[in-house]
Parts: sequence; structure tokens; C-alpha cells
Amino acid sequence: MIIRPITRLIACSRPLATRYVEPRVFTQARWASSSPQQWSTPLAKNIAKAIETTGPISIAAFMRQCLTSPDGGYYTASTQGKDPFGERGDFITSPEISQVFGELIGLWVVAEWIAQGKPSHGVEILEVGPGRGTLMADMLRTLKHFDHAGLSIESLYLVESSAALREAQKRLLCADAPLQEVDIGLRSTTACTYSQIPVTWCEDIRFVPKDPTKTPFIVAHEFFDALPIHAFQSVAPNPNKSQQSPETTSGPLPLSKPSPQSQSPQWRELVVSPAPMSSISTSSSHTLERTPEFQLSVAKASNPNSLLLPKLSPRYEALLPTAGSVIEISPESYSYAADFAQRIGGSPPSKDDTKQETKSGTQKSESPIARESPSGAALILDYGPASTIPTSTLRGVRAHQSVSPFTDPGLVDVSADVDFIALTEAALAASAGVEVHGPMEQGTWLESMGIRERGEALRKGLGNDEEGKERVKSAIERLVERGGGGMGRIYKVLAIVPERGGKRPVGFGGEL
Repeated sequence: MIIRPITRLIACSRPLATRYVEPRVFTQARWASSSPQQWSTPLAKNIAKAIETTGPISIAAFMRQCLTSPDGGYYTASTQGKDPFGERGDFITSPEISQVFGELIGLWVVAEWIAQGKPSHGVEILEVGPGRGTLMADMLRTLKHFDHAGLSIESLYLVESSAALREAQKRLLCADAPLQEVDIGLRSTTACTYSQIPVTWCEDIRFVPKDPTKTPFIVAHEFFDALPIHAFQSVAPNPNKSQQSPETTSGPLPLSKPSPQSQSPQWRELVVSPAPMSSISTSSSHTLERTPEFQLSVAKASNPNSLLLPKLSPRYEALLPTAGSVIEISPESYSYAADFAQRIGGSPPSKDDTKQETKSGTQKSESPIARESPSGAALILDYGPASTIPTSTLRGVRAHQSVSPFTDPGLVDVSADVDFIALTEAALAASAGVEVHGPMEQGTWLESMGIRERGEALRKGLGNDEEGKERVKSAIERLVERGGGGMGRIYKVLAIVPERGGKRPVGFGGEL
């Protein structure tokens, strides 16, 4: 099937970096306050002031500020006026490399729709972290070719917290149509260019209605890597040191009696604090090799995070006896994976599911998602290990180069590897009506979906344009390359689908 006879071509004088870069190794040091100094950005100063008040903060809190702070976050700053994607930005993503990527995700949605009996109503398309909107545009253009088969999309939702990116998505998907406020976010006043329905933007997936009569198809591409992580290190007991009370924001938590944990290894959180002033360059240079303004250190005592979060999975507990082990945990990733699963497979009654928030912050009653039968699917594409726990993967990228995530807060994209097994555990624990397939390497998945055949069709459509044909070929090869740090190996694909006795979906070894 020929969907479009042209392709998006990336031509530049230097290779463009993806968001995945090899993480740097950061020296851990004890926190000490420093004299007033010049900070690289207003956000850096704000973070340092907060730490002066509360003490060292978690990596999760640091990431959240760097990426989404209203006072200069990478994705939310309205004064930056910078597109993070493409040659002039900081990194490039798969949908920007080739249109074929989004087309094949659209085809996967069609294959799942067919496998589930071609539901004629209630089909929803939901994307979290839609970037420029390029992936959604390519998906919708592909889905439109199946209108004749009865595929009718009822709702389009984009979950995006950045006002600047929402505007870019609106321009691509809805042209100059103004947006109107609705109780859950913003909605276009005209139909999407690639469909016959408007687009609704929500700042958080909690605002997207959960309706057991709907069939939601959810896509998360390079979304989970930007969700905040906590990092913990297993610390051996010190027999010569008296037991310390867990630290909280209001001070140490008194212990009524010695804890048996004091005689065994404990998880301690890795926390962020300003680097000593003597180690920070006072130069006004803004080169990419700036000295980090913040540093990691091991918390002096257990805190609520280190006592609770490692209990989320027995995989973490198994590493506790090995002193020096480091683990990364993303509670928000658990929440999103659970949300996806419950939308698809339903959820049991729970007091946590009785309220649904609206944009204004008010709550309305919501019943558990009690489905007559599971329907819909979620496709997660991101980078991270297939079967191990991420460790020391916090990274920064700027202008297509690897930089320390502790420099220039708000100007550097900060991310970390995705724990795909944690997503699997969260999804299966949240709903008995789903099963999970993958993760598998992106290169293998794309080839099983027909990326080479689609690339060849595009090349034929370019006629005598040999240069264009070569660019199409190069783009395809980049997406499936498995050597070294190739995207085809580093990036993984995971699917959450309705429970059906282990029958594999298309792209994961299954057939229609």
C-alpha cells in the first residue's frame, strides 16, 4: 500500500543526536553550602536556594524542575522560543528521521483494531508526550486510509504540559484554528487536518476521561525517559556508628527502638546539591564543557523514599544485600503504565479510583473501570535495557552533544533509561484484563512491521531522484541499525494489549 509518495528527508552537515547518549559518570560528594555565586540560569539559582532551605533534593525533584518548572523549565519556559527538535535544536527523534516510523505505528494500531473485531464506535487515539505532533500526523494520515474498512476515530487526545509544544502541535494538526478551554484542557475549534474530529489537549493523563465503553489506542514515544527517577545505593552497615534516624523535610524521624535494618545493608537515596564553589568555573563562557553546578551525594540516613520505593519490586530487594548496588526507580512511570493498563483492561474497585480530577483542580465522582471485555492497546517506544534495572543512567544532551545533566538547568534536556520490566510489572498488577509483550529491539519490530518494504516503495516513488532515494535508505538504516549504540538496538518496543491467552500481536511475532 502506498500511503504517500514522498518522505521527510533529513539533510544536514553533521550527524544529529537522539535523546539517547551514553550517560556520564558523576562523582559523588558530601553536600556543603557555598558562598553566593553566579549561576548559569535563573532556574539554577532557584534550585540552589531551595536546597539551602530544605537540604539536598532527590534526582526526581531536580529533573522535574529542570524539565517542567514554570520558571524556566526546558519544556515549559515561554521565553526560550526554541524548538528542541531537529538540526537547530538539541536532538532528533525517530518520527523526524522518517515518516515511515509514524506510518508503521499507525499500521500497528490498525492491526490491533482488526484483531479486536473492528469495533465500529468508541475508538480513541491518545498520545502522551507528542513532541511537535509529527508522529500523530503520520499516524492519522495512515489511519485515514482505513475509513472504508469501518475504522472511525471518535476522539483524539494529546497529553502535553508544554504550552510551546502544544502550539507547535496545533499548527501542524489543526493549522491556525484557535483553541477553546474545556473542563479537561483545551480543544481545537475545527477538525484536525488529518481527521474529521477536533483534538483535545490535556496537561496530564488524569484529565483524559476513563470510559469503559471506549477502545483507547495509546502511544508513548520517548515519553517515559523524561519522567523523573529516584536513585538509591545499597550501603553496608557501619558497626562503629550509632543508628541514624530517617530524615524527612521536617527533620529526623525519631525511632522508638533500634531497627533490625541497622545491622544489615540499607538503601540510601542519591541526592542533588550544589557543587562546591571552588569546583565551579567562574568563566562566563557558555561552551558545552561547562563544569557541573550540582553534584550527587549519598544521603546520610534513610528517608521515606529509600524505605518505601525499593519495595515496589522484588527485583530491587534482591540487590539490597550487595553493598554498592545502585538502582533507579520512576514512580511516575509505574503510574502511567498502570493507567494505560486500566484503560485497556479495566480495574477492580479501589478507593484511589473514586475521584477524577479536572483542569480546574476540582474532583468528580468516578466509578472503577469495569469493562465487559478489554479493548484497546498501548505501544511504548523508548530506550533502556530489556531485562535489567537501569543504573546510573541520568544524562543530558544539548546541541546534539552529551553534556552533564547538572549544568545549565532549563537549557539542557535531561533524561534516564526506561525500566521496561517495571512497566510490565505495573501494568499486570493494575489490571487482570491485559497482557504485555516485549520489550523487543526497535530494529526487529520495525522490520517485522515492513519498514524495508515501505522504504522501497518510497524510493520507487522518487523516480530519478537518486539523492532522495539515498536519503530514504539512510533514514531507514538509521532507525534499524543494531551495531554499537544504533537506534535499532538501544530503543525498545513494548505493547500492552487485552488479555487473550498469550496470542502475540502483530510486530511481536503474531499475525492477523
